[in-house]
This record gives sequence, C-alpha cells and structure tokens, in this order.
Amino acid sequence: MLTNRFEVRAGDGDGPVLAMAQQKRMAMREQVTFFADEQQRVPVFGFKARGIMDLGTTYDVTDAAGQPIGWFRKDFGASLLRSTFHVGVPHQGLEGSGQERSQLVAVLRRFTDFGWPVHFDFAAAGGVPIMSIERRWSLRDAYQVELPAAPNGARMDWRVAACLAVGCDVLLER
Repeated sequence: MLTNRFEVRAGDGDGPVLAMAQQKRMAMREQVTFFADEQQRVPVFGFKARGIMDLGTTYDVTDAAGQPIGWFRKDFGASLLRSTFHVGVPHQGLEGSGQERSQLVAVLRRFTDFGWPVHFDFAAAGGVPIMSIERRWSLRDAYQVELPAAPNGARMDWRVAACLAVGCDVLLER
C-alpha cells in the first residue's frame, strides 16, 4: 500500500507488458521511472517534476538515457472544475491540451471516492484529436489510451502518452 504500481501493455490491456513502474505514495517530488523488466534493472523512460510542491509544475518526460522527449503539466486554474492538462512532444512538432470529458463526473469525483470512470480527450491546435485516456469501471484502476494520427500524420510518442496517463492518475489525487 506504500507504492503505486503501473503497467503499460500493448493492445487492449491483454497484450505484453511494454514497461512497468512503481512510485512511492506521498512523494515530495513526483518522479516515475518505467522499466523493461519486473526486477527494475533496465530503465526505458520516465518523468520528473521540475518543481517541488508546485501546483502548476511541468513534468519532463525522458528516454532511457535521460534525454528529453516531451513534457506535460496540469493547468491548476482550469482544473478547479474539470482537470485539464497540456502536453508537448517537440521532436514530433506536437502540442495540445485535454480535459475531462464529463463536467458532471469531474464534480462528483471531487466529492466522492466511488471510482468514477474518467475520460480525458486531448487535441492539438484546431481541435484535431491526438490522444484519449479512459479509466474503466474495475476493481483495479485500468486505463485505455488511444493515440489517433496527429495533424502531421504521426502518432504521439507512446512513452509520452504512458507518462501522461500515469501523471493524470497520480495528479487526480485519488
């Protein structure tokens, strides 16, 4: 109960594990490293907060060598009624933002710990969809992440998408 465990799987959740991570709860500085193996010997990517206890801090997403591949941040002001995040993947020329689809669920989620299904929709400039994250009804948190083609024809880097999905989960403060 002292750690959050995350698995990134290919396909519809039944596919092979692409990466896994564990994160200590109540960490002062949010940092999550994804590994290729259960023994956590081979790091493959991760994210780390730029600031400590900053409500609007940016999280840098890095590859296995620690090189930046993207970023995301929670928009604290816009998130008062409906959680909102911004994301960027510079090497793909991709930037966008997303928020919870349902205003009603967003408000209910703030007052009850019922395990509401949460759905985020992300779009680039012009409203072109670039990512969606959906928490399903289940005993354990399970998220389905979809990566449609971006405006330039590419799909968002799956490592950035995985970090953003985990970041959304961690930052919802459930």
